[in-house]
Amino acid sequence: MKAPARHTGPAGDTDPIEGYLAALTTALRGPARAKARMIEEMRDGLVETAMAYTDEGMPYRQAAGEAVREFGSPEEIAPSCQRELTIVQARHTARVAALTVPLLFACWYLVRTTGQGWQPPGAALLPAGVAATAALLASATLAATGTLARRLPTPRRLPLAVAWTGTTTAVAMALTALAFAVTSPPAVDWPLVALVAALAVASHAVIAASARVCRECARLSAAPSGAGG
Repeated sequence: MKAPARHTGPAGDTDPIEGYLAALTTALRGPARAKARMIEEMRDGLVETAMAYTDEGMPYRQAAGEAVREFGSPEEIAPSCQRELTIVQARHTARVAALTVPLLFACWYLVRTTGQGWQPPGAALLPAGVAATAALLASATLAATGTLARRLPTPRRLPLAVAWTGTTTAVAMALTALAFAVTSPPAVDWPLVALVAALAVASHAVIAASARVCRECARLSAAPSGAGG
């Protein structure tokens, strides 16, 4: 039987387990769902350990404090937890880039077909090529942090590389959308151009935000123990 999620003493003091988890939650950065799942798993383990002590007759608060001490301080646990979350965030950023870029290319191809043979200028093709290259790198990252990660260690600087790849992708997509919109001839279906441009702007925002979080995660993972936050 689990203890309540929050236990308070006569003076309203915070449960040692909840205080510990709150400190760890503050120290960690990464995808909300993955972090919440990680914290919940830790809560289950800490409560189970505390309950084992209470079954031996130890008061709950003392048992909870003992469970926390056995688990290790937030400063000791946070680095390994952050590395795990950083890989999850890197995969998320890579997945967004790998899926979004081909979708937008398909949309712009549809726009091109409505332009009666119109060919986009080099100003549009250059950032498009950069975005395509970034999407390929993102796909490689998914492989390197997925199946291959079981056989080969994940490069320590890979998350930071993914973060900057995501940023590059976001900028290239925005420039591509702008170039296509500005140079499209009158024969093009302009409502379609507007729709695709709006999709490009939304995709830019999603990838840029994910890349920014990925950089923060990479920075925390690279920081010496106790120096993050």
